[in-house]
Amino acid sequence: MTDTASVPTIDHPSFGRLEPSRVIIFDTTLRDGEQSPGFSMNLAEKLRMAEALAALGVDVMEAGFPIASPGDFESVHAIAERIKGPVICGLARAARNDVLRAAEAVAPAERKRIHIFISTSPLHMKYKLRMEPDAVLEAITESVRLGRKQVEDVEWSAEDGSRTEPEFLCRAVEAAIKAGATTINIPDTVGYALPRDMEDIFSMLRARVPGAEKVVFSAHNHNDLGLAVANTIASLRGGARQVECTVNGIGERAGNAALEEIVMALRTRPDAVAAVPEIHTEKILRTSRLLSAITGFEVQPNKAIVGRNAFAHESGIHQDGVLKHAGTYEIMTPESVGWSRSSLVMGKHSGRAALRDKLRALGYGEIGDNALADVFRRFKDLADRKKVVYDDDIAALMDEGHLRDHTRIRIASLRVVAGTEAPPEATVTLEIDGETKTATATGDGAVDATFAAVNVLCPHTATLRLYSVGAITEGTDAQARVTVRLEEEGKMVDGQGADTDTIIASARAYVHALNKLLVKRARTARHARPDDCGRPTEGCRRRPDD
Repeated sequence: MTDTASVPTIDHPSFGRLEPSRVIIFDTTLRDGEQSPGFSMNLAEKLRMAEALAALGVDVMEAGFPIASPGDFESVHAIAERIKGPVICGLARAARNDVLRAAEAVAPAERKRIHIFISTSPLHMKYKLRMEPDAVLEAITESVRLGRKQVEDVEWSAEDGSRTEPEFLCRAVEAAIKAGATTINIPDTVGYALPRDMEDIFSMLRARVPGAEKVVFSAHNHNDLGLAVANTIASLRGGARQVECTVNGIGERAGNAALEEIVMALRTRPDAVAAVPEIHTEKILRTSRLLSAITGFEVQPNKAIVGRNAFAHESGIHQDGVLKHAGTYEIMTPESVGWSRSSLVMGKHSGRAALRDKLRALGYGEIGDNALADVFRRFKDLADRKKVVYDDDIAALMDEGHLRDHTRIRIASLRVVAGTEAPPEATVTLEIDGETKTATATGDGAVDATFAAVNVLCPHTATLRLYSVGAITEGTDAQARVTVRLEEEGKMVDGQGADTDTIIASARAYVHALNKLLVKRARTARHARPDDCGRPTEGCRRRPDD
């Protein structure tokens, strides 16, 4: 077990008195997670995800990289204004403009943090920064001091810290502490380290660096070797008391340490790591599914904690054991992370009160009357088409409703004729900025014909990079969930749609992606020009190298 007596009790500007066993959950789903190709979110989606993370109980929410783009700044600022509870954090390079921009973005937050980073490994300093070690130390001191003039809570990160020479890492951490950093983060940026490496790094820093007893040490591990969660647990054993993670483990390349896996490992094995996260674990599954719905990326069936097979037992021996005593093959209860033992509960005779109660049980909280009326209408329509309605069906209805943001383009009607005697033909009627237009097209299959008809009404230069179909539940009447990914001039967007008819679900996903593409065009624009739907937009602004 970790010797918590060796980790001091400290006073922190954001959390007050921190006891040795307290572990801070730093969620970077909206920043590091969103940097994954195809995982970008619009403002409405970020706000919705931020609300879910706050309800989950994360301590720190890294909302974005404010200087990266006007859209990132807008998202961080909006989250800082609207989200209550967590510390709201903005990322910044060790540069004056970055720090000031981050400070401006997080200014409305009740509790705010600036997270400053700079590379410290020989490889990064030579080839990425092209800076000498002394210049890096000077940049650390100047940027952290500037950050402390803006906010009380400043985190400093040694990018590629796990490949940094120990002597220089100690000097860099000491400089950051002297300049006023309240949290020191040592990332395994490229997922290179093994668990023993990370434990040793934190133990070394706490033993060798003056002032180490006054700050929180933080771990940020990537999953390139599949060791992110193991390295995070080892970091805690070495004395870290903040863990940086993402929902579903999303993130650059192979991703980050998964929040749900870290939290449940700590809850399940308090004998091995005496660290207590204050997370509402029963909301883990709901948060995971919300992220999947927003990004269009489902977790694999055997994903720990939130995969659909996480609590499934097919082996006869396992089934017999679980029936006799669940603890024979389950180390945690499904209910503890939001799973339900029974999912078949609703049908066409169910009323509004039953639906409201079911939505509350599924983790959606209190639903307003207007929102309830909309989902109830769609629930009744679905119940008329399906024999039974499962929990996952209801969750998909809610997600489908929330996905219809920024809808300059709406589907009014769709008719498809397909068979063996003639090429499939689709007739689509769209409402584009309030104007109704209809087009008919043929294609190589019903979906291709549908997309072609949409393209007649709203031409574009985007390339279809992904078309994915999955069944939400079982049976021939199951709802299909379709994900479409479009790429245009380096910009990637994902659209999702769900329906018992795969063609309708496909059309919804395609139109949802087009709507997001139009929003992204407008947000990253610079030079006015007519867009492909005949409306003014602007040219692109590139993100700075981050």
